This record gives sequence, structure tokens and C-alpha cells, in this order.
Amino acid sequence: MRDRGFSMVELLVSLLITLTVSGAVLALLFANTATSRTTNEVVELQQRARAAQEVLTRDLYQAGAGSELGPGAGALSQYFAPVLPRRAGLQNADAFSVARSDAITILSLLRSSSQTTLRAPMPPGADLRVYLWPNCRPDPLCGFPVGASVLVFDRVEHFDAFTMTSVTGDAGRLRAWQASQAPFAYPIDAVVAEADWHTYYLDTATRQLRHFDGYLTDTPVVDDVVGVDFEYVGSAAPPVLPRPSLGAANCLYEASGAYRGGLATLPADGGTLAILPLDLFRDGPWCGDGENRFDADLLRIRKVRVTLRLQVSNEMMRGQSPAFAVAGRSRSAARQVADYSLTFEVTPRNMFGGGGH
Repeated sequence: MRDRGFSMVELLVSLLITLTVSGAVLALLFANTATSRTTNEVVELQQRARAAQEVLTRDLYQAGAGSELGPGAGALSQYFAPVLPRRAGLQNADAFSVARSDAITILSLLRSSSQTTLRAPMPPGADLRVYLWPNCRPDPLCGFPVGASVLVFDRVEHFDAFTMTSVTGDAGRLRAWQASQAPFAYPIDAVVAEADWHTYYLDTATRQLRHFDGYLTDTPVVDDVVGVDFEYVGSAAPPVLPRPSLGAANCLYEASGAYRGGLATLPADGGTLAILPLDLFRDGPWCGDGENRFDADLLRIRKVRVTLRLQVSNEMMRGQSPAFAVAGRSRSAARQVADYSLTFEVTPRNMFGGGGH
């Protein structure tokens, strides 16, 4: 009996079965691959958001940290507003009257022994000469090195930042960070310390959250950021600090010591705190001097709420719905990764004084 091969019908049926099974396997494989890519993009997106959160939380928590020793010891919020809702510093600074939701400047002092006071007046352009307090390093200029960021402030409301460009004996040459106006003329006993300056802002052209050190260095923190929103919560009652000595006046007090008034008590949003809208920081009264003037209501700030919105880098994984701030080219919902939003609050540990007149 001769062997008999497959008929044409049997071959076609077996081929059809093979193609069907292969198609199902390939579809499953492609689906798993797409799911894997989507999952990886979601994880990467969340990691970038957490990295931005950690950086902002760290610096916001330290906002207002002041001198630890000497006559100027205490939080910076006793003297001026250490959180500004704008870009400040030497390059591309916003006007002092600007309050924007996508930028913030955070000021604090470094934990160092370079904390002292002026032993000679420091008008604009003058050298820096300081007292050698017991905390100072054994150095004629209290250990301030060339290149140091230096913050000088008085007990009224004025502050200015500088870079130490050279040191000769007990005198230091400074470059002011105010680009268009001269710094304030500081008297003897104004506080001098190493500054820690952080400006964060959204660069809409590059879609980056960026960090500026107030002087020359501007670097990206996180890529593919499509939204940054800084909101402020603070004392419902008007601020009472800084309070100058009798005979001196500032934005809050007359020379007689009488409170100037003009700042409203705000409706509390639970407890003693209130929502501080940006418009509150644009109308004065103005404190300080030159480019570093600030609205007196900034002295109310006690908490900062941050909202970040990030997108995937690959436009083939972004669609055209409202879930995407920047539309992409994907037409498959299964292969899309929606923008990721993260909101968190930070309560700076050095900004609880000065409210409640």
C-alpha cells in the first residue's frame, strides 16, 4: 500500500490554523511589548516627579534659616521675606512687583562659621570689613572665601546678596547681585553671612524645571515639565516683624513705634492660616530697597504648596486629549501615557514667627 500525502484542502486548512495561532501569539506579544513600554514610561515619569519633589522639599524646608550665633542669630523672617514668588538675582530677574506662579526664590544661610557683622559702614562699592566674633575661623575676614555667596542684611527690612571676588588682608571685594540698581548702604553691625540662594522656575521653551543660584549658574533639574504652580498659605493676621528700634521706621512701623496698618486680616482657611493669592503680593506696601524690595504680605508665608505636571518625552506616546498639555502623535489609547501631576506641601521650619498683629 502506497503512502498517501496531504491533499490541497488539508494543506490549506493546516496553513490557516497555523496563521491563526501565529497571529494570536504575535498580537499577544505586541500587546505585552506595548504594555511593557507604557509601564516603563509611567515609572520613569513618576521617578522624575519624585526627584523634583525631593529637591524642592529640601530647599523649601530650609527657607529662612538664619544665623546661629552672634547678634543676628535667628530666622531670616524676623528681618525680611526669605521666600519670593519670582525669579531674583543677577541674571534675568523679575521686577520686585512681579508675583508669578511658576517661579520661586528661596533664601537661607549656610551652616558655617562665616557669620558675623559689619565693623565698618558698607555703602555701594565699599569693601567688606567685619568683626571677628568667637565663631569666626582664624582669618582676618571671618573665613569668607573668594567665590562665596554673601548675604548682608539689617534689622529693619533690607537685604542684598554679593559674591566675594577677592580678599586682601581684612577687606573683601564684593560684586552685587543687583543688576540695575546699587545695593543698600549698610551701617555698622549689619549682619553678614554665607548665603544659600535657590531660584526655581519653569522654562516653557525647553520644558524644564530649572535652578538658578542667583549669580551665574543656571541648570536644569528635570526635563519634560509642562506645568509648575507655587501656591502660598500664611498667617491670616498681618505680620508684626521686622520691628525696628524706636527712631527708625520701616514698611510696618513708624519711627514712633506705631504700627502703620493698611494690611488686612484675611479670612482663615481653618485655624489661623489663610490662602495667600498672588495678587496680595503685587500691591504693597513695599519693604526693602532697590531690586530686592518685597511686598509686606510676603512676611505672612508659612507654607508652600507645589503642583508639578510632567509629560513623557516620546510624542508617539502622547495623544491629543486634555490629558496632554502638549499634544502628541499617538492614535492608540493603549499606547498612551497621560501627563503625571503631583501636588505636595512644605512647611519651612524657620517661618513661623512674625504673624499675628
